[in-house]
Amino acid sequence: MPLTPTADVVSSACGDGRAVGAFNVITLEHAEAVVTGAEAAGCPVICQISENAVRFHGSRLAPIALATAALAEAAAVPVALHLDHVTDEELLRRAADCGFGSVMFDASALPHTENVAATRAAAQWAHARGPWV
Repeated sequence: MPLTPTADVVSSACGDGRAVGAFNVITLEHAEAVVTGAEAAGCPVICQISENAVRFHGSRLAPIALATAALAEAAAVPVALHLDHVTDEELLRRAADCGFGSVMFDASALPHTENVAATRAAAQWAHARGPWV
């Protein structure tokens, strides 16, 4: 099954009146466990990789993201990929190339006006490329 956009997973769940689990992925073994559990339950799932997890991998996003996406493509249930708690705008830009269907952009450390402006800019950039913010 191909990597499923987060929008599709969430919309389907909403239409069915159910929730969707979103689980943090730090290593490939975490992703394997999440996908295996979702398959056993027969439920769609969201694998989320945080900015901290990317730092754990030497600030390399592609290896963990593409490995998780490969697991999603081999899964028997819909699997979405979410980039969580991103503060780095460069990381946000790399997300679109790695198959992420959604991103949580976190500008909360900035003063309110700057937070709103940065979040608006991140959302506009991402929406032009497909991921939810």
